[in-house]
Amino acid sequence: MEKSKVYFCDMRAKPGTNLLVKLQKLMRAAGAGEIDMKEKFVAIKIHFGEPGNLSFLRPNFAKAVADLVKEQGGKPFLTDCNTLYVGRRKNALDHLYAAWENGFTPLSCGCPVIIADGLKGTDEALVPVDGGEYVKEAKIGRAVMDADVVISLNHFKGHEATGFGGALKNLGMGCGSRAGKMEQHCSGKPDVDREKCVGCRVCSKNCAHGAISYGEDRKASIDHNRCVGCGRCLGACNFDAIYNANNSANDELNCKIAEYAKAVVDGRPQLHINIVMDVSPYCDCHAENDLPIIPDVGMFASVDPVALDLACADACNAQPVQAGSKLAEELAEHGDCHHDHFTNTFPVTNWRSGIEHAVKIGLGSADYDLVTLK
Repeated sequence: MEKSKVYFCDMRAKPGTNLLVKLQKLMRAAGAGEIDMKEKFVAIKIHFGEPGNLSFLRPNFAKAVADLVKEQGGKPFLTDCNTLYVGRRKNALDHLYAAWENGFTPLSCGCPVIIADGLKGTDEALVPVDGGEYVKEAKIGRAVMDADVVISLNHFKGHEATGFGGALKNLGMGCGSRAGKMEQHCSGKPDVDREKCVGCRVCSKNCAHGAISYGEDRKASIDHNRCVGCGRCLGACNFDAIYNANNSANDELNCKIAEYAKAVVDGRPQLHINIVMDVSPYCDCHAENDLPIIPDVGMFASVDPVALDLACADACNAQPVQAGSKLAEELAEHGDCHHDHFTNTFPVTNWRSGIEHAVKIGLGSADYDLVTLK
C-alpha cells in the first residue's frame, strides 16, 4: 500500500514571502487544487480560542485558507461546535462573541462564522460510523455535515486528556455536538487525592455540571453521577490532586475521537492542516496558555489526518525541550519516563491509542512520506 504524503514547510519567512503565502503553497502541494470547490459549501473547522488564551491560531491563517477556497469558486465558512465546560463558548451567542473578540470576523477572515451545532448545541446530525467499535452513530454539528467539503485548520498543541490535539481532535471532539462531546468523554471519571488537595476550589469553578463539592475538611470530592468526564478539573488543578482513576479511560477517549473524526470526513473531499507553533501543554479551551513545551516547528498538510497527526508528533518529539516549561518541570521531577514529549508532560495520556485505532477503522495510515517544501 502506498504511503500517505504529508507536506511540510518551516516557519522561515525571508524577504519577498510570508507565512500566509507559504501556507497556500503548502495547501496546493497537499492537493487543495484537486478538490472540486466550485459553488460548494466548504467548512473550515477551526478552534476560535477561549478568551484569555493567546496561543490559538491567528485569524490571518484562516483568511489565507478561505481566500484559497474562494479562488477555486468555493463558499467557505469558519465553524466550531459549542463546549461542555464552563467558559465563553458554551452557546452560539457567547461563542460568536468570543470568536469576534479573538479576531475571527467576516471582515478579518473573508467569510462567515457559523456555530455548527446551533444556539444551545442541540442542532446535530446523526451520522453512522463505519467500523465503529465504541460509537455506532456520531452526533455531529449539523452545519459541518451540511458542507460539501471539509478543511480542518488545526493548532497542534498538548492536551491533558488526549496527549496532544491535532487534526483528529479538532475533527472528532470539535465537530461533536454537546451530546456528542458527552458521549466521547463519559468513559472517564476523575477522583481526588485528598492528601494533595488544598481546598483552593479552582476545580469546582471549572466544572460545568456541579459535580465537585467540599467537606468540612475543605477537601474536594467528585460526584460521578454528575461528572461527564470532560477532564477540565484535571487541567485546572495546580497540585496534582485530581487524577484519572481509570487508566484505560483516556485510551477509550482517543478511540472515540477517532470514530467521530471518521464520521465527519467519510466519503467527502477533505484537506487537513496542522500548524505546529506555540505548542502549549494544554488545549486552547483553557482561558490561559502556558509556556510552549518545545520551539515552533512548522506547517504540515495532508489529505490523511492520521498520517498528518503522526508526522507532527514525530517532528515534535525530535525537538529540544523548552526551558522552564511544564515539560521541563516534569522531566526534572520524573526523568524521561516515556521517551515522548506529550506523555512526559501528562503521564496519564497515551496519544498513540488514537492513532492505532484510527488506522484500524480505516480513517488513515500510520505510514507516511514527509515531503519538505522550500
